Amino acid sequence: MINSKSLKQLAFLTVLLLSFSSAIAQRKIEVDFNKEKGILPNVFKEGVGAGRAFEGLGEQWQNQLRQVKKDCDFTYLRFHALFHDEMDVYKEDANGNPIYNWQKIDQLFDFLLSIKMKPFVELSFMPVALRTNDQTVFHWKAYISPPKSYPKYEALIEAFVRHLEQRYGKPEVKQWYFEVWNEPNLPSFFSGSQQEYFKMYAAAAKAIKKVDPTYKVGGPASAGTQWVKETIDFTEKNQVPLDFISTHYYGVKGDLDETGNRVLMMKPDKDVVIKAIERVRQQIDETSKKGLELHITEWSSSYSPLDPVHDTYQNATYVLNVLKNTEHNANSMSYWTFSDIFEELGQSDKPFHGGFGLMTINDLKKPTYFAYKYLNQLGKTELLNKDSASWVCKTDENVQLLLWNFTYSNQNGLDNARFYTQDIPSKTAGNTTINIKNLVNGKYHLLLYKTGYKQNDIYTAYAEMGRPEKLSFSQIEKLKSLSTDAPTKSKKISVKNGEFTYNVNVNENDVYFLKLVKTN
Repeated sequence: MINSKSLKQLAFLTVLLLSFSSAIAQRKIEVDFNKEKGILPNVFKEGVGAGRAFEGLGEQWQNQLRQVKKDCDFTYLRFHALFHDEMDVYKEDANGNPIYNWQKIDQLFDFLLSIKMKPFVELSFMPVALRTNDQTVFHWKAYISPPKSYPKYEALIEAFVRHLEQRYGKPEVKQWYFEVWNEPNLPSFFSGSQQEYFKMYAAAAKAIKKVDPTYKVGGPASAGTQWVKETIDFTEKNQVPLDFISTHYYGVKGDLDETGNRVLMMKPDKDVVIKAIERVRQQIDETSKKGLELHITEWSSSYSPLDPVHDTYQNATYVLNVLKNTEHNANSMSYWTFSDIFEELGQSDKPFHGGFGLMTINDLKKPTYFAYKYLNQLGKTELLNKDSASWVCKTDENVQLLLWNFTYSNQNGLDNARFYTQDIPSKTAGNTTINIKNLVNGKYHLLLYKTGYKQNDIYTAYAEMGRPEKLSFSQIEKLKSLSTDAPTKSKKISVKNGEFTYNVNVNENDVYFLKLVKTN
């Protein structure tokens, strides 16, 4: 027998459930084709990262970048170790005179320009002949010391930039960025002090501006958005050129994971990357450098190349949430990285090892790849839209709409290595109604694409295979067949009275891309 107290509790729960159901079902994306917000900021595709320069000489790496360029259309590529000795850039003769060799840099830069990309030139690390100590970082031993001779270091930078100018021409090089070093605030990456970094920065900036004062130089390329104000203060006080600030931020707890042995967990605040970049923009704008370009030259959910979160379908919506909410604070958001061909800890041969890349070592496209692919298909003109997790754009009479549900996972105390290797089905997030007014009447081709749990989700499919240590050709082809990004809906429709309405059932961490293509 149910007593009155139980009835009251049941009634309360019923109301609560109905309210919750109503809340998740009430999402509406309503836009007017004639009400424009303006030109869509392309912050999301201004840049992407790669491991190091030497890796860029490999055929598979280049083939992957060619594919990423085709689908995602990134403008700049940033990578480490341009001056590592494996690139044969700098040696000295018996008398200590410099010997420069640009052959391998030319080979790499020629390739980038051939696919219509540009280098975001990170000036790192120290050539062996210029080092002051034997401290290194990574499997491939990057020398992290300040230069033994600042005149020789300055001469190297000047000779390098003059060579670029001679080979590619001033108009091209004026479009590039020269970034001094990588994460000098971490002892793992720079054995000198902050003041020694600033001295090195000043030498590099002087050398670059000596070639052409319009060439862009900046830094400090810091980890964790550090050293921003100090860099501005130093350059102002000492009248050193600074054309942009660059810095990095990741969404996991902790510092550099050089060994790959750290226990990692996502930071509890789902918007931590967004807030960090907001703080940097505020720091800049509180100085005389208000409005200075800000480039986030590394960012991702995790700073470890062995973190399974990178491979998951949840990572795609994590990325979209950050990009949506940083587009007016940063000039570029360079995702780290485009490929799992990445050798900082030695190249992993495991098909899914939590690598940074948008693509795996077997040329398979991860869910986050498709988030960037959809972004690249948005039209140039953005429409006014109150929904906080979508973009709606237009090109001529066509419409493109990218929407997602970002639901931050409760890891229940589990680290990333244990939590993101589980099967994590997505729960319903309710119905989303799309309403577009003032379209041109007529016939359209409606195309709907989806990325989410078991849709363009090769990581879950790999787990269902039993997580084999190596993939056979047939397994690779099977995973490719599950990530072709074929439309989930393709049909002809007619628009009358200028209005289009469509309902989508959205699950947690789903990404949907809808296109309305006007037909004759």
